[in-house]
Amino acid sequence: MRKYLIAGNWKMNMGPSEAKEMADELAAAWKGKTFNSEALICPPYVSIPFVVKAFRDTAFQTGSQNVHTKDNGAYTGEISTTMLKELTCSYVIVGHSERREYFGETDEVVAAKTHRVLQEELNAIVCVGEKLEQRKDNSYKNVVKKQVAAALEAGDSNDADRFVIAYEPVWAIGTGETATAEQAQEMHEYIRSLITETWGGEASDKVRILYGGSMKPGNAEELLSQKDVDGGLIGGASLKADSFSEILEIAERINK
Repeated sequence: MRKYLIAGNWKMNMGPSEAKEMADELAAAWKGKTFNSEALICPPYVSIPFVVKAFRDTAFQTGSQNVHTKDNGAYTGEISTTMLKELTCSYVIVGHSERREYFGETDEVVAAKTHRVLQEELNAIVCVGEKLEQRKDNSYKNVVKKQVAAALEAGDSNDADRFVIAYEPVWAIGTGETATAEQAQEMHEYIRSLITETWGGEASDKVRILYGGSMKPGNAEELLSQKDVDGGLIGGASLKADSFSEILEIAERINK
C-alpha cells in the first residue's frame, strides 16, 4: 500500500515568526504520535530553519517550494539542492502551476529541476495540470500527457519511490472550485497509465499521485478515498493548524 502524502504548500505566506508559531502548534498537536501517512510542510525559504527546528522531535517533514538546477553560482535569488539538504529538507515542489504561469517555467525547465532533485536523492513533487480553457476545449489530457512525459524523462523507474506527481486542475486553485472526486480519479488514473507506459507497472504502483486543487477538510475524505489519489498538495487549508490537522486525521483514518 502506498502511504498517503499530505503536503502543505504555504506559498508566499508565513514569515519566520508566523511560521514558527504555526509549526509549534502542529508539533504540539501531534506530539508523541507517529503517522501512517507522511506529513510535509513547504514554507518560504526564510522560514525553513524555523519550521525544521519546530519539527525536530516530530514525524513532520520539511520541504522547499522550488529549487535551481545548479549547485551554486551567480544566480541571484535562487536556492540549491545543497542548501536545502543542509537544512534537512526532504522534498522539493517542482513546476507548480504558479511557477509555470507567473515565472514562465516550461516543461523543459521543470524537467531539468526534477532531474536535479532526483540526482541529489531528494524527493520531487512534480506538478502538472490544465487551465480552465483547456478543460473546456477537451485538450486537457494532451496538456497533462506532455507535462508528465517531460518529467518522466528526467528520471527512470529506479526513482519511483522518490517521484511524486501532484495533479493541479489549475481552474480549482484559489477559486473555491474543486474537481469532483470522479474527475480527480479519472485524471489520476490517466496519469498512472502514462507512468506505466514509460516506467512499467511496478514503478507506477510506487509513484504517489497527489490531488492539488483546493483540498480541504470538507472534501478530503471523498478525494482520498479514490483508488489513485495518494494524498494532497494543500494550499489555503495548510495555513491553519486545525484544518491541516483535520485533513491529516482523515488520511490517517483511511490509510491504515
